[in-house]
Amino acid sequence: MSIQEALKHASSKPAGKRPYFMTPEVERVLAITMALVQELAVSRQRQDTLERLLLAQGVIAPGAVDGFRPDATAAAERALWTQEYLARVLRILQQENEAAALGDELASEDVAVEVARPA
Repeated sequence: MSIQEALKHASSKPAGKRPYFMTPEVERVLAITMALVQELAVSRQRQDTLERLLLAQGVIAPGAVDGFRPDATAAAERALWTQEYLARVLRILQQENEAAALGDELASEDVAVEVARPA
């Protein structure tokens, strides 16, 4: 099978319910992990491309990226980005905690369904 065929089939929607191969909790952690793996792979490829282009054009010297030390402003900006990124990655856990905290309270979606239901 070619890469193009594999990619075509990879995005096909399966028929029926999604099977769980492990517990839902493990599946959730696996989904988070795979999202991170995909993000990291894309970031690594882009970083490699940029470093190679900058080296080839003589813009940076070999080892310049590895030797770079951010100043306080850059370090603070990186720390903020990291916190925002982790919040996005772990969003499902935050949503579950919020839902559990609601307990018996109706969610806004449930209220909308009840209001829309014919009398």
